[in-house]
Formats: sequence, structure tokens, C-alpha cells
Amino acid sequence: MKYYLIAGEASGDLHGANLMKTLKAQDPEADFRFWGGDLMEAVGGKQVKHYRDLAFMGFIEVVFNLRTILKNISFCKKDIEAYQPDAIIFIDYPGFNLRIANWAKQNGFATHYYISPQIWAWKENRIKSIKRDVDYMYVILPFEKEFYEKKHGFPVHFVGHPLIDAIAQREQVEPSAFKEEHGLDNRPIIALLPGSRKQEISKMLKIMLSVVEDFSEFQFVIAGAPSQEASFYKPFLKKQNVHLLLNKTYDLLSISHAALVTSGTATLETALFKVPQVVCYKGSRVSYEIAKRVINLNYISLVNLILDKPAVIELIQTDFTTKRVKEELTQILDEYNRAVLFLDYYDLEKKLGGKGASDKTAQLILSETKNKN
Repeated sequence: MKYYLIAGEASGDLHGANLMKTLKAQDPEADFRFWGGDLMEAVGGKQVKHYRDLAFMGFIEVVFNLRTILKNISFCKKDIEAYQPDAIIFIDYPGFNLRIANWAKQNGFATHYYISPQIWAWKENRIKSIKRDVDYMYVILPFEKEFYEKKHGFPVHFVGHPLIDAIAQREQVEPSAFKEEHGLDNRPIIALLPGSRKQEISKMLKIMLSVVEDFSEFQFVIAGAPSQEASFYKPFLKKQNVHLLLNKTYDLLSISHAALVTSGTATLETALFKVPQVVCYKGSRVSYEIAKRVINLNYISLVNLILDKPAVIELIQTDFTTKRVKEELTQILDEYNRAVLFLDYYDLEKKLGGKGASDKTAQLILSETKNKN
């Protein structure tokens, strides 16, 4: 079978790679063509474009790069038409993927959507295009099945969260040996996860690093995004007691004592590693004001959304200051507060449905594709 996958972000690259592995195991003749990253490329197949060339953050950035986005959409359609896949698999990245899905459906291609767009947060009117253009939807958050089926009458498959598999499958590291290998000392680590896009990283690290001198008993380690070169982080390493690890986020989290995390998938990854965290977010003023008016959620972190309570502290926009970061980081270093948070993290993992998301999704895609053929 021929599979065409489209992932536009680092998290999509991770989940796409794991899905490709399981498809390959279940379909030895699987042939892949994809938009993604280094992890998907390592599985095999032909990479069309890297997600680093696709990531535009916020309303203003999208407007400024509209011409490039439209060119990519046009190119993608032509590439799919030339490849003639048995199944197109969209992985999140809705602004781009839903446009391709509309075209693909009209042209007779089977459309599979793995990891639903977060229409329960904003742009709920996208349900119309999803019901029209998506043949099969595979959701990874427990409340999404009820949202789609009970509220909108659209059947979906809840497959569990692929992060559980990704974390369970990784090789364990020995803390002392890992620290020595990467030039770290024996002090406990505070991990900094500032995001994956340049403008986002710069904005977040400026404030995250402003508290370094207040926690000299710890060492701060930046989790470098796979989409960025080491040279990009060089200006942020001028402070003493700050280190950089590239492409080692899971290893870093597995030995970290606490973390400052930019809102997104990383908040869930940090929770699954049982690392106490402060969730941070600061966008451009215009983007934030627009988002505030269109997003109807009580929380911005996936941890709090899934648990439906403020288990982790969220410092958003004007609350994301040096003073607040120092206060909240101090709180999560307290042993009692950590114990309470650990209990919430265990509840979170139960709600996510256990292991096997990639296997379940691959089985469903392969079954539907065989039936169609």
C-alpha cells in the first residue's frame, strides 16, 4: 500500500514516525511519502518537505507568510496526484491539512485524520468540513470522542494517546552517566522547554532564564528543538549555570527535578515523565488578544484540560513574568506540593487510555484501506 502523510510540527513528526513503524510492521509492502521531520525520515520513504519550513506561529505570522503557505498547498496537491496514494493520513496541523483534505475528498482519495484538530478549543465550525472531507478520524484525548459523537454526530475512533507508547519504548538513561557525558554536574536539573519555533523560543527563554540566579542549587538545561541548530541557542548560553541539550528532550525529562514548559504537547510529555512543571505562554499582543476572543477554554495546558482542574500552574501573557516564575517554581520544588501533583499525574495517565495508540490506528487504517481496495 502507498501512504501519504502530512505532519507540520515536531509532535506530528514523532507520532507520524511511530505510526509509520507500525504500518510497516503490519504491511511489509508499505511505501511512504510524507511531509514531516527527521524521525519520520529515519523510518524510511520519501520526505517531501521538512516541518521546519512549514511552521508559522500566530495570526500575524500566518498573514505575513500567506504566499508561501498557498504555494505549499498547491505543490502538495500536485505531489499527491502524482503519487496516487491508497490512503492520505493527516496528522494534526489543521490550517493546512483541512484544505488538502477538501481537495483530496473531491478527487477520490481516502482521507484519514490522526490526532484531531482542537476544534473543541476554537474554530468549532470546522466540524462542517471535517464531516464532509474526512473519512476516518482517530482521536487521542478521552473527551474528544464524546465531543464528536454526542455533540456533532460524527463517529470517531478513540485510540489512546501515542505519547504513552513513545515514552514507554525509549531506552532508559543512567542519570550520573548521562550528566557526565553531557558536561553537567551532579546538581538537580530544572529543564526549560521553550517551544520549537524561533520567535517562540526567543520570547520564552528571555523570561525563563531571568530566574537562573535565584536557584543556584540547581542547574538549568534547555531542551533544544530538533528543528533548530545549536548556533541559534548560543546567545542564551551566556549566563552561567545554563546548558543546552539538542534532540534529548525525553532523556532530559527523565532525570529532571522540575521544568518550565511552553504550553503545547510538551506539557503532557512533562507530566507523563512525572516532572513537576510551570506552564508558560506569551504570544504577540495582537495574536493573544485575538485568541482570547475566539478560544473558549478554562485552561491552556493539556494536563489541566484532560483532568478538568488546575493541576499545574499556568502563567499566561502578563502573568508570565520573572516574579511569578520565581514564585511558582519555588512552589513546585516544595515536597508536599510535588506529592499532590504526582497523584494528579497518575490520574492523567489512566484517563489517556494506556498503551497501543499507534498499533490501533495502523490496524484501523490498514483494514479500511484493504476494504476499499
